[in-house]
Amino acid sequence: MDSPRIASAARALRHVFVRDLTLSASIGVHPHERAARQPVRINLDLGVEDDGARGLSRAPVGRDELSRVVDYEALAERVRAIVAAGHVRLVETLAERIAETCLIDRRVLLARVRVEKLTVFADAASAGVEIERRAADLSTRRGELPVTTVT
Repeated sequence: MDSPRIASAARALRHVFVRDLTLSASIGVHPHERAARQPVRINLDLGVEDDGARGLSRAPVGRDELSRVVDYEALAERVRAIVAAGHVRLVETLAERIAETCLIDRRVLLARVRVEKLTVFADAASAGVEIERRAADLSTRRGELPVTTVT
């Protein structure tokens, strides 16, 4: 099932994504899941606000700067750190933590996060959850790193 498009010229949104980030996670409610790490696949889709310089591909020399965009390498590193932080019982909790870290950057207006456990069922490729969170819906202050607790 494909998700709706995020990039939009009318809304001045870029679509920044990380596809199929596969990590070893301590995740699950069952005792055997606490005892051994298992592979999870994470997909991120972000709706990123244009920085006011429409036509990025036609930007003049000197405007081709990493600071103008959401750095997907840094984002992937933050996701890796969240997964490495310790055991999480629910894929939903992991997805929420990842979405929260995506929305730290004020330019990110929308974060769609999919977390899939890859070895849950022998007869299925994966099982998991996809969530979508919008910056406008946040009730917490933005611009600060979220406090993550390990359960």
